[in-house]
Amino acid sequence: MTGRLRQVFRPGKPEGKQPAAPQGAAPYSGFAGAKRLIESKFEIQDMKHALVTGGSRGIGRAVSLRLAKEGYCVSINYLSNKAAAEETLALVEEEGGSGELWPFDVSDPEQAAAFFGSWKEKHADAHVEVLVHNAGIRKDNLLMWMQRQEWDQVLDTNLRSFFNVVQPLLVPMMAGKFGRIVSIASLSGLKGMPGQANYSAAKGGLIAATKALAQEVARKGVTVNAVAPGFISTDMTADLDEKELKKLIPAGRFGRAEEVADLVAFLISEKASYITGEVISINGGLYT
Repeated sequence: MTGRLRQVFRPGKPEGKQPAAPQGAAPYSGFAGAKRLIESKFEIQDMKHALVTGGSRGIGRAVSLRLAKEGYCVSINYLSNKAAAEETLALVEEEGGSGELWPFDVSDPEQAAAFFGSWKEKHADAHVEVLVHNAGIRKDNLLMWMQRQEWDQVLDTNLRSFFNVVQPLLVPMMAGKFGRIVSIASLSGLKGMPGQANYSAAKGGLIAATKALAQEVARKGVTVNAVAPGFISTDMTADLDEKELKKLIPAGRFGRAEEVADLVAFLISEKASYITGEVISINGGLYT
């Protein structure tokens, strides 16, 4: 089949609408149009699927774009910034990829369960082969001044969400004897950072969960790894003093989100099938 289907789903969009014609193709009409429609439906069924949590901005956006280039239909999760999510989806489409927008709070078990139910209704004959768990927030403060809400919100979004989005995918991945789970951890989870006791605890827990789960599912062809970025130029680091912090980094600069996405792309590939339970730092030599 030629062309790539740009099949996009937005919650609330009426069902029953035939998919758009592949790029460069004429609208569906007549015998040739019916043939293309049938082909496009097979493409939907055969397409590989990936889920990127926190996929609308920063590292999540870069990963979504990279996975789309790898041939995945990317389910882009976001919490509330619809404009940023739609911009990410537009970028995916401009590159000839396909994606869907799925707004839900990864820290809420009920919302996560509702997402997986809706996703399965739409993709009855498919399953998510790749999960990149990127959703995360920071609420920095010294622990002696930290409010309980600051602690709980960071732990809920960065760590407890791991169970909410990973556990429902395990049985289908193991049954298919292939799966890739990559969590975006942090230098803070390895080293611990002052003013980030909550964030460091959450990312450290994420790393431990990654190592434990990797041993549970390795025999079924499922790999579980984490990427631990240092300072990456994104919205999350926009409030930091980049000029001063660069002096601490041997590479002399902040990293780019695309560099993290390239590492993720390798970890989900067949070439990385013997790598599991690992935490790979990408920090310009800041911490080794």
